[in-house]
Amino acid sequence: MDRTALVLGATGGVGGETARALRAHGWKVRGLVRGLRPGLDPNITWFEGDAMHRGDVLAAARGVDALVHAVNPPGYRDWGKLVLPMIESSIEAAWANDARLALPGTIYNYDPAAQPVARVDSPQQPATRKGLIRKAMEARIEDSGVRALILRAGDYYGPKPGNGWLSQGMITPGKPVGAVTYPGSKGAGHAWAYLPDVAETFARLLDREAELPRFARYHFAGHWDGDGTQLVAAIGAALGRTVKAKPLPWALLPLAAPFNPTIRELLEMRPFWRHPMRLDNRELVAFLGEEPRTDLVESLRVTLKGLGSLE
Repeated sequence: MDRTALVLGATGGVGGETARALRAHGWKVRGLVRGLRPGLDPNITWFEGDAMHRGDVLAAARGVDALVHAVNPPGYRDWGKLVLPMIESSIEAAWANDARLALPGTIYNYDPAAQPVARVDSPQQPATRKGLIRKAMEARIEDSGVRALILRAGDYYGPKPGNGWLSQGMITPGKPVGAVTYPGSKGAGHAWAYLPDVAETFARLLDREAELPRFARYHFAGHWDGDGTQLVAAIGAALGRTVKAKPLPWALLPLAAPFNPTIRELLEMRPFWRHPMRLDNRELVAFLGEEPRTDLVESLRVTLKGLGSLE
């Protein structure tokens, strides 16, 4: 079948990996970028424009079968003001083309202090501003009536720097790994999602469009670190040496928060490091037969190489 997808955020982490996975599954892929420039993936048909401008999104989406909304304001700037208007452009473009709108979701829809395990139909009672916005995004998509696919996952990591804890707060891309700065409380489990695995899941789900419900939601379990030590140990295994962990100095972050929007957003996410938050993927496994999952050490080896931190 001749299938075409528009990926908003195709130069980013989840968007770029999803674009590659869709191509591997035989899809034609388009991307929307603010400025055409050398170095863009030649296997993607690029359109110049802004995801905030409906006309740009509509032009790039003309005739597509799926639209992947994997775009976020850079560096969390004006996140609360821009995220909902951006999703409106994608909803309108999906309606105009009767296309499936795919959204990479998060665990922020839930309150980890009250809900250590969440299923796709668990009550969404977010305790953070970002979680409330995420909940509103999903509700707006569902209320619009557009065909939709939401795949919620834990903290993303992968071979490209981006808005993720591993590359923004735990190690320094481009430098050898010394001690890993670990944000979590002792004994608190944490969910990790390797971006190529998430992207492969999106591709497999979109390949089966005819079998999906009109509003489809699934949870991607990913790698579960049951006590906060397994990811650091796997980083050491990927490097071939022992790596020590040091705690994140949470008490010092408020001093820099007024001057740094990224730190302000990270501070709000502290409950997800103090309490375990696990996603139940039984609906996904029932539909696909399995969840795509790369070995943890191998996924970190590829990630560290891509980040320039593999010795």
